[in-house]
Parts: sequence; structure tokens; C-alpha cells
Amino acid sequence: MQIELEKIPKNPTIIGGFPGVGLVGTIAAGFLIEHLNAKSIGRMNCKKIQPVIAIHQGKVVEPLEIYYDKKNNIIIINALSNIKDVEWDLSEAIVELAKKVSAKEIINLEGIASNNTLTTPQTYYYTSNLKRTKQLEKSEQIKQLKEGVAIGVTAALMLNAKKVPYTSIFVETHSEMPDSRAAAKLIETLDKILGLKVDYKPLIKKAEEFEKKLKSLLQQSKTVINKKQQKELDYFG
Repeated sequence: MQIELEKIPKNPTIIGGFPGVGLVGTIAAGFLIEHLNAKSIGRMNCKKIQPVIAIHQGKVVEPLEIYYDKKNNIIIINALSNIKDVEWDLSEAIVELAKKVSAKEIINLEGIASNNTLTTPQTYYYTSNLKRTKQLEKSEQIKQLKEGVAIGVTAALMLNAKKVPYTSIFVETHSEMPDSRAAAKLIETLDKILGLKVDYKPLIKKAEEFEKKLKSLLQQSKTVINKKQQKELDYFG
């Protein structure tokens, strides 16, 4: 996997959000890019991943694009394509990028499957960064992940990022569908850690709109099934 950079920021924080449970990492990273008005400064090229691009505001969004928010000195890695089977390559590329820009820290955003049915999902952390540990231990809103299983890029980064301060922020999600509410909780937690002053409420609104639409579709589906069953009863009765 090759890294192409058009500019090299100095001592930034690198934030990554990749496809996983509820797509919360992907949603959160995309939301950050838009709300921080981050600019594209490069890409990660890999011929092993599916060639997918998106067109946004008349511009091409690449499969693995690197964005930079100058104001907060943050690099954000946006994964558009499915990264299955390239997790090791991607984690190594992220560590290489961190060394190239002398990153202060790598922060990975991830979802964690949960049976929690509460409205507000819980966030957890794992970190190898002593300064971050001291900060997070004082927080009442985020708990240390003491028991759990990590897979994919998150697991590969935990093993590869041994010489770079590394933190994972996990949020509970009980849905395989895009979970904007959990992604909003990730943004809220990240905002408090880094002091970004990002308004995460639009994501909650999006989640509510999605849920309302889903409930409507389920109700319509139920109505259709009921009508079909009634017709069958009428036919045989």
C-alpha cells in the first residue's frame, strides 16, 4: 500500500474511522471531514481493495483518502471502499504515515456490538498513551475497555502501533445498519477529548429521521403482508 501526500503536516493527530459494526467509524470520520472543512492532502493506493469512487460536490472521493484540518492540526483518513483482507496493509500504512508526519497520536473510532437497549450508547477506550490515560481516567462519560475482542484494522493497529501513541474509542451499537446515533456519541466523546467544538446534533437528527423512515417501511411491509394473508384466507375460506 502506497501513501501519496501533497503536503506534510507537522505533529498532527491522526483520526481513522473504518467500516465496522454499524459503520459508526466511517460515519463519524465523514462527519468530521465535512464539519471541520478538512481538505484532501493525499491518498493511500492499494490494488487489493475494490475500486470504488464517489462523486461529491462535483469532485471525486477516492477509496482511501487523507484529509487535513489545519485549524486543529488533525489528519482524518476516510475509507470509502471495503477494506476486507487489507487490514494488515492498512494498519502498516497508517503507522508509516504517523512516522512520516511525526504524529502526536493515532485515534481510531470503532463500534462495538452490544445488547444495551438504552437510548444513549456507552463509550469505552483503550490507549497506550500515558497522557491520554490520565485524561480519560478522570472522565465519567467514557470507561476503560477491560474485557472485549477487537478485530480488523483496530486489532491490527493495536499490534502494529507500538512506537506511536495509540487510542481506540469504542461506542456501543446493537445494529448492523448504519447507526448515526452511536456515531454522534463517538463525535461527542472525541470532541470532549480534543476540544474540537463540533456540533454532533445533526447526526442525532439524521438517526431519528432514519429510524422514523425505517419504522414507516416496516409498518408498510406489515400492512402488505397482512393484506396478502387476508386475501389467502378469503380465497381458501
